[in-house]
Order: sequence, then C-alpha cells, then structure tokens
Amino acid sequence: MPPSPLAGRRIVITRPEADATRLAGRLRGLGAVPIVAPAIRIEFTDPPELDRALASLGAYHWIVFTSRSGVEAVFRRARSIAGPKVAAIGPATAAALHANGVDPDLVPSEYVAEAILDALGDVRGLRFLLPRADIAREALVEGLEGRGAEVHQIAAYRTREVSVPRADLGPVDAVTFTSSSTVRGFLAGGPLPDGALVVCIGPITAHTAREHGLDVAAVAEHYTEDGLIAALTAAFARR
Repeated sequence: MPPSPLAGRRIVITRPEADATRLAGRLRGLGAVPIVAPAIRIEFTDPPELDRALASLGAYHWIVFTSRSGVEAVFRRARSIAGPKVAAIGPATAAALHANGVDPDLVPSEYVAEAILDALGDVRGLRFLLPRADIAREALVEGLEGRGAEVHQIAAYRTREVSVPRADLGPVDAVTFTSSSTVRGFLAGGPLPDGALVVCIGPITAHTAREHGLDVAAVAEHYTEDGLIAALTAAFARR
C-alpha cells in the first residue's frame, strides 16, 4: 500500500490536553508526528445554579449539550438525567452522553447550533436548559428565544486561553484548530510556525482564523475528528 499522505508530517494539536490524546493516537497511526500544544484549558466551575437546575429537571422540556465538556460538567454533579428530552450538537457529544447512559433524542445532521434550531422545529412555549461554556456563541440562545422558547443558560465551565509564550515546536507541517478559542489561544502564545498549513474543523473556526490573518488551507467537510483527519489528508495529498 502507498504511504499515507500524513506520513512523517509534524502536526500540531491545539485542543486541551485531555481531548488531544485520541486525535494524537489516530494521527500517529497514520504515520504522522503529533505535537500536542494545548491553546486552551477547561475549568469546571460547578456553579450552584447548575445544581439547582439539575434538581428540577422536570421543569424543562429539553436539555441541550453543545460540547463534551458540557456533558462532563453535568455528570460531575448528577448521576443521571431524566425528564427532558436531550439534544447533542454532534457525534462526539452524543458519545459522551452514551458513556453516561443517555441516548440523545436529537443529533443534527450538521454539527452547529443553527442545525439544532432547524431540527427542533416549533419550540414556542418550551423551556430549555443549556449547560455550556462561558464564551459560547449566542446563536442558539438567540435563535430559541426568537422562536418563542424560554432558555436557561448556565456557564457550567470556563474556557481559558493559554496565552503564555509557548516553547519552540520545531519544524511544523500543519496546525489544527478545533474552535475559535484555540485559534486565539495559539496566536496569543506566538505566531504561526513558518510554512505550516492551517486546517480547521469547521467554517466558524476557519472564519476566526482568517479574521486573525491566517491563510486556511483546508476546512473539514464534516465538523468532527474524522472530518479533521480527512481534511488534513486531502490537504497533504494535493501537495
């Protein structure tokens, strides 16, 4: 078999370290040399407001998870969730729910907040609980409220950019970004390495990268880890 286009490529992973392990292992299996350089870190705040909401889940029609960290934030405080229907923004979030014994009622075909809105349909008069990051986009909240829903959003965890100057990464072939905050955090630690391709997990992240002056080489067609690897592979196969 011909070698993988990723063979020998030094690829930077900017995810938090706990989330980078699986991606690093998959890249290594394709012959790449993963470089874990977390640009953000997750801080769980365990807010009392979340405890109160989880104690009265029957008051909600839906609980919507927009990240694996949101799932972890909830299951740090509760052994189970019962009552409302459950939505997950994508397969990774759905997998985190499955690991905690929850089969989500809704996973949209496109893994962005706007797709959740489209999939939910008529939400007038329904109550939603959104445990999410302190810097999460407002598109979902604004969309739900604009359609007549009542939304209780809780900052269940904080996303902190790692803005200290980073160590020299050596030669780099590509840098992967999986959120807008990873773009900001990585650039706060230093410039993009010379000659590195920029590969983003989706259009929102790519938009942020371009706003910061980066030339985006590839954007994943599917906004998942699989999609990111496919985008990397395609980018290097074209070279």
